[in-house]
Amino acid sequence: MSLNKVIELKNVNKYYKLKNDMLHALKDINLTINQGEFVMIMGKSGSGKTTLLNLLGFLDRFEKGNYIFNGKDVTNLNENQRSELRNSYMGFTFQQFHLIDSLTIGKNVELPLLYREKNGMSRKERAKRVEKYLDTVGLLDKKKRSPSELSGGQQQRVAIARALINDPYVIFADEPTGALDSETGIDIMNILKRLNEEKKTILMVTHDEDLIKYASKVIHLKDGLITKVE
Repeated sequence: MSLNKVIELKNVNKYYKLKNDMLHALKDINLTINQGEFVMIMGKSGSGKTTLLNLLGFLDRFEKGNYIFNGKDVTNLNENQRSELRNSYMGFTFQQFHLIDSLTIGKNVELPLLYREKNGMSRKERAKRVEKYLDTVGLLDKKKRSPSELSGGQQQRVAIARALINDPYVIFADEPTGALDSETGIDIMNILKRLNEEKKTILMVTHDEDLIKYASKVIHLKDGLITKVE
């Protein structure tokens, strides 16, 4: 992988069909994300932050423009191609942790390895990788617990371990501290910052201006437009 551009958006527009109208959710978005950046996408509710993150993570499509990922135009990939690229190169963590309570912490973290096609990884190799990333977030001792036995902050750390399990190029984080108290939120931000210092590229949506200090680039959105990049 080159050390330069991971993501480029060129004149991207996104529309949502409403009952009697069309909502222009993103307007002529031009954006470049370089490898190793910690990028925060900021703006008020309804500004298009999560919509943009979802497009970048192949969780949604757009109507106009081009998306270049790691030097390849991925605008017109079919769903199987998008899913394979997402599972191979991207990791996700959200405000709601999306853990499965009927599975242990270890099994929750392992899930992306089971979804990933053709990885050829043995059960022993998967177990070793689960332990590595649970150790990264300081929860190796909770491997056999269920999510309901963990605090909110611990559950978010599990979600981060799950996001890391495929060694992704890019980590997408949508309001990862939004459901946490401020002290626990700082713990999560410190984990993300440490991962960024280890050259992980991170794209994070937040409305909390106190978190800007963690970012190397801040993208400000308003009414579907990028108003400032700093």
